[in-house]
Amino acid sequence: MADEVALDLVELYHLKSIATRPHIINFISSAIRTLEKMPQGDATAVPTPALLHDKPVPFNWDQDNDNVKLSQGAATLPTPILATICTPARHYEMLGSFGWEQNNIDVKVYIYLKGVDQERIETGFTPSSFFIKFHDVEGMNYKFAIPALHKEIVPANCRVITRPEKVVISLVKASRDYWLDLKFKEERPMPMPNWDEEPDPLAGVMGIMKNMYEEGDPEMKRTVAKAWTEAKFGRNR
Repeated sequence: MADEVALDLVELYHLKSIATRPHIINFISSAIRTLEKMPQGDATAVPTPALLHDKPVPFNWDQDNDNVKLSQGAATLPTPILATICTPARHYEMLGSFGWEQNNIDVKVYIYLKGVDQERIETGFTPSSFFIKFHDVEGMNYKFAIPALHKEIVPANCRVITRPEKVVISLVKASRDYWLDLKFKEERPMPMPNWDEEPDPLAGVMGIMKNMYEEGDPEMKRTVAKAWTEAKFGRNR
């Protein structure tokens, strides 16, 4: 029996050394701990993970979901994997009300929500979107998200700060452009002027504008089209 346990431990040590998924590593560690508690005779006959390789394998202390902690050659049991699998999914109430302001550096979004714990906030930022989840706020879970921002941000520099009466989301701009809105809105192209509708008193001016429109770059075309449209609407009032 002791020999079988020792062989099982060797196999488990090997599997753990090549595993990459955190929950698999936790599962194998739990099995190793269980076998180590069983009678084995001479415990020194069981090889350690370092003896299975030409050189010792470093232990990754920074791995987020690996609950294994080594202490004097022993390991504590990780949280059972079934406990994670059976945890019921959270329900989130979507938050729609917010305020915002901007400067050349960032955009600040204000969510008026009391009782938010800084340690119970989950965030996700991309260059063009973000979401914030607020867990256990007076027994409720809330979510706020902008799936498409007006312009791009720098995700690594964005921050969320809690206040007694509100939450402040700081979105650092990727460029110093002025935002017309917080959310992305597709710009509608200016209509092409109908040069046949030129009024006689302004025929000379419209002729110049027509040449500027036809020979100009895209920015010039937009400027001329806007000027023509405003002039036309003004004359029709």
